[in-house]
Amino acid sequence: MEIVAVGGYEEVGRNMTVVKYGNDAIVVDMGIRLDRVLIHEDTDISKLPPEELARRGIIPSVGDDYGEVKAIVLTHAHLDHLGAVPILAEKFPLAPIIGTPYTIELVKQELRGKRRNPLYVLEAGEVLQVAPRLSIEFVRITHSIPDCVVLVVHTPEGSLAYFNDFKLDDTPVIGEKPDYQRISELGKEGLKALIIETTRVANDGRTPSEQVARTLLEDTLLKSSPEHGLIVTTFSSHIARIKSILDIAERLGREPLLLGRSMEKYVSIAERKGIISLPENAHIYGGKDAIKKALKRAARERERYMLIITGHQGEQDALLTRIANKKFEYRIAPGDEVVFSADVIPNPINVAQRYALETKLKMQGARLFKGLHVSGHASREDHYDLLKMLQPEKIIPTHGTLDMLAMYAELAETLGYAINREVFLLRNGQRLEV
Repeated sequence: MEIVAVGGYEEVGRNMTVVKYGNDAIVVDMGIRLDRVLIHEDTDISKLPPEELARRGIIPSVGDDYGEVKAIVLTHAHLDHLGAVPILAEKFPLAPIIGTPYTIELVKQELRGKRRNPLYVLEAGEVLQVAPRLSIEFVRITHSIPDCVVLVVHTPEGSLAYFNDFKLDDTPVIGEKPDYQRISELGKEGLKALIIETTRVANDGRTPSEQVARTLLEDTLLKSSPEHGLIVTTFSSHIARIKSILDIAERLGREPLLLGRSMEKYVSIAERKGIISLPENAHIYGGKDAIKKALKRAARERERYMLIITGHQGEQDALLTRIANKKFEYRIAPGDEVVFSADVIPNPINVAQRYALETKLKMQGARLFKGLHVSGHASREDHYDLLKMLQPEKIIPTHGTLDMLAMYAELAETLGYAINREVFLLRNGQRLEV
């Protein structure tokens, strides 16, 4: 088996890996690097040619020596895992794009009718033969977006598991907990190789359940002032978080207004797929004119509504920043409450933009509530527990800076693994034969 580290092996984002067996290959994920486009869930990179996108480090640099690509497999619907599909998938026109129902529905929107590759839905728990000696399996896992799975690649010589991204959440707000039984079975069957994310391996302990974020939101929002405006900003793809916010809005007697193009995209798909059920009084607006009208209405009766909007990173074109910049009739009034249900993504530009946003909101008299969030990524002790379950022969850390990859190697060493013997720190473009 040969593993090609295409993207995401010395950075957070731009995830793409090729797994080869003989001359048959599978492409796993096709992501973009979000901090290079300064937006996190609503971006259009179609106006730049692929060569320029690759030169800027926005999309992976794809080679032409991967053998015969039998499938493009997407593990979940975040843009750092599928955002480059509209640009790169056509390089492998005969390969079907395979993903879970929610993921494939989002791919349809991203392709905007320009599809050449066939689309195939695979559910968690199912196995699909993609070549005579190559099959793939989806295993249920939890993350911060619906329908996230672990990919297992089966060959006659052994199996490879791809854990990127994940958390071990036993009490998720939406969906079921991870399929621990199957994960344990993979370890007992003998796992040849493990490709695993490192995003939060430096964080001690275990990542809290999404139920913790729900409780934090309840503790804050249920005490909000009924006569002032109420704005909540979070990831528009975090459907479980949005469900919690909607449930609390109903308890408060406020009408939810979900505003923003990405909010409309992700939540509407979740509603169509039956993942979330919106209250009868909830409204979603993604178009500019519709958003403007909704905010004009909300400005007249601010105590009636809860605004659920984009812009928690302080992105310049996001809705919250534009409200803070007084671009709408809805203006921040003294005593209005702004709730951040997302942490700042640790990037200098994000930090600066978020600081500027918070300063403007405070100057206009807003009360800010921050930290109502839990991560969708596993922490150090989650990784320890998973390694004990899987006991892979070889480990390839990914989805992190070189420091993060090295920290994972140090963790693996505590369980008897050694760098360059069982743990391999790859950089983009490098290959490893197992």
